[in-house]
Amino acid sequence: MNSILNISTYKFVPLPDAAALRERLLQRANALHLKGTILLAEEGINLFLAGPEWYVRGFVAQLHGDARFADIAPKESWSDTQPFKKMLCKVKREIIRMDHPTIQPARGRAPAVAPATVKRWLDQGHDDNGRPVVTLDTRNDYEVDAGTFNGAIDWRLTKFTEFPQAVRDHKAELEDKTVVSFCTGGIRCEKAAILMHELGLEHVYQIEGGILKYFEEVGGAHYSGGCFVFDERRAVDAELKAAPELVHS
Repeated sequence: MNSILNISTYKFVPLPDAAALRERLLQRANALHLKGTILLAEEGINLFLAGPEWYVRGFVAQLHGDARFADIAPKESWSDTQPFKKMLCKVKREIIRMDHPTIQPARGRAPAVAPATVKRWLDQGHDDNGRPVVTLDTRNDYEVDAGTFNGAIDWRLTKFTEFPQAVRDHKAELEDKTVVSFCTGGIRCEKAAILMHELGLEHVYQIEGGILKYFEEVGGAHYSGGCFVFDERRAVDAELKAAPELVHS
């Protein structure tokens, strides 16, 4: 029986009080017997939490009490066991490290496209203007190996900080195409899509909510394998169920 609710969410929003916020959120999570990871930085919040449904929803309700997080809508999946071993809450320089300080999603995000629209574009082989569509995986190589969109561009990144140079190296290959960038839950693409726009690539989008939202809304169409997740499930399938067998050691 799937009795454990798993949530993931993030938001780029100025958090000058990240250190003090860390103490409050860690105290709340521990009081509710939750496990997982919360990352805080001056640029925002990124979290993965799991526990009994009532406790998880209670934590989210408390989070919504802070006006900065009132619109957060976590992505959900279920498991029959707790996928995290402990509760961690850390303050870092970036909630997703890119080492490119001029990229600040809180000031304005790159255009996003709904999962249903992505599926339709892939079904027809082009966007609504007839422009060829390519999918660009912004994740690390071992994540890609667990599963990705069919025919996705994969630059074999070993860490996200390699992405800016990879774009510069391959920019010519992306020009005159509609680029749909994607990652697990959307956080990397918030930065990746902005960077690509800044480098002069005009038709760049991010999948709203990443692979997990795509699975939730349209299933596994045009996708092979599972989605790597950073907990003991290792990967989830298109039904958002644990699929560790899809990860090859």
